Amino acid sequence: MISEEKIIKGCCKGDRKAQEFLYTTFSGKMYSICLRYAKKQEDADDILQEAFVKIFNNIKNFRKESSLFYWMKRIMINTALNYQRSKLYLYPMVDVNDLHYLADRDFTLSNIHLEDLLKMLQRLPDGCRVIFNLYAIEGFQHKEIAEMLKINIGTSKSQYSRAKSLLKEMILTSENIYYERLKQQV
Repeated sequence: MISEEKIIKGCCKGDRKAQEFLYTTFSGKMYSICLRYAKKQEDADDILQEAFVKIFNNIKNFRKESSLFYWMKRIMINTALNYQRSKLYLYPMVDVNDLHYLADRDFTLSNIHLEDLLKMLQRLPDGCRVIFNLYAIEGFQHKEIAEMLKINIGTSKSQYSRAKSLLKEMILTSENIYYERLKQQV
């Protein structure tokens, strides 16, 4: 196995084999990040390609303060956010105080496949999807998200709340369809 340091040095020198090794090693995980932010697979492809170009162009600036994976992940996320911004995908603003109708209902994920959940996530309005990813999956706080996206904290919270509500609705609908199909089979 080639060491991370050798890969980085090779990429800094423009060595195509080192770049190919880096790409094949990390592209799968990075693509899954892109899919969570993209509305369509083609958008995820564009984000992945653009981010890897940035990685190869900037790998000489990698300081080893974090792991190579984490550094690349940040580039993927930032590229996805910039891509979203360039497409003007933010959902219309909703005040967090207007969300009283989003009462939590009990539901389970027992019959939802990961692929179906990803499709549901991709169906979210763009702003909701981006903020849901940043908060629920990447672990950023609303204050950090607000700074990254240049929005206010209330907008981040309302978009996240709306995303949760829409996902719950999609999941409940999906489970209802699943149970109806089961009834028809009996």
